[in-house]
Amino acid sequence: MLIKYLETLCDLCACSGNEQAVRQYIISVLTHIDHVSWVCDRLGNLLVEKRGKNRAPHKLMISAHMDEVGMIVTYIQKNGMLHIAPIGGVDASVAKGRQVLVGEQKIPGVIGAKPIHLMTKEEEKAVPKWSGLLLDIGCTTAEEARRLAPEGTYVYFAPQFAQMGVHRVCSKAIDDRAGCAMLLHLLAQESAYDFTAAFLVQEEIGLRGAKTAAYTVDPAFALVLEATTAADIVGAEGDARVCSLGDGPVFSFMDHSTIYDRELYQTAFSVCHSMGIPCQTKSRIAGGNDSGAIHVSRGGVRTLAVSIPCRYLHSPSCLADLRDMDACIAFLPHMIQKIMEEV
Repeated sequence: MLIKYLETLCDLCACSGNEQAVRQYIISVLTHIDHVSWVCDRLGNLLVEKRGKNRAPHKLMISAHMDEVGMIVTYIQKNGMLHIAPIGGVDASVAKGRQVLVGEQKIPGVIGAKPIHLMTKEEEKAVPKWSGLLLDIGCTTAEEARRLAPEGTYVYFAPQFAQMGVHRVCSKAIDDRAGCAMLLHLLAQESAYDFTAAFLVQEEIGLRGAKTAAYTVDPAFALVLEATTAADIVGAEGDARVCSLGDGPVFSFMDHSTIYDRELYQTAFSVCHSMGIPCQTKSRIAGGNDSGAIHVSRGGVRTLAVSIPCRYLHSPSCLADLRDMDACIAFLPHMIQKIMEEV
């Protein structure tokens, strides 16, 4: 079911602040899972209580975020072309020339730029900027374009989920639909202890859902399921590779928003080594995730990020290895037990 969850979730369109499609799908799956109950808070977070065989001695929250990066319409020209801005950390270079879906009606569009034959030599060498991109939905007047896609309309990279080779998949939104798929899979299994699963909103624009959810749940411990940048490609050597596809879950000791709980970090490696599960650390201090808001909630939360490596993050063509997801799934029940019984 894990690959089915992942493909279905990645094909849904849900940028930050508009996570409804993903939330509805997750709820549809939860209705067929035993020993769960859920509520949706005012910001849109979906908080799920999983009843385990034993009562939990510590409150544990396991989270994944539902939102993806994308774009939004900001201005409409007289000729029907649309100005757009990024939602989250999307580089303009990965958007240029891409097919997109626009608004809730999923109107097809393409992101265009100044034709190369009109560019100066300096413009040809320059890195693309959002100010130089326009969204074309086939309209010829501002009135026509505004009827279809008024200012504030969401723009999504077009879904094109594909399996590559034996173990790898390519899609938009693997960050963090991979985390959502793993969390759904965990909920569908029998659990040794109670825990709270939190499907969070608005991570890509500032960890906003995590802040409210952590305050509501008030956990003592948190595991944050994520996708993190893998740069294991030609031209990247040593620590510049950050992490590698196929080498198992990534445990970070520090990123730009969190210094992770030292004991949890060490316990994660100990669990993996004892169970024969491949694992790795993140070799550069970079990025961040919902841990940044969770670990400083209320009186503090002991937090660990559990990530799968992902190439070409925040692009329409994220690339991940299913074996890394399987390794995370194998790791999580043992880590939960360690937290409940030994940490």
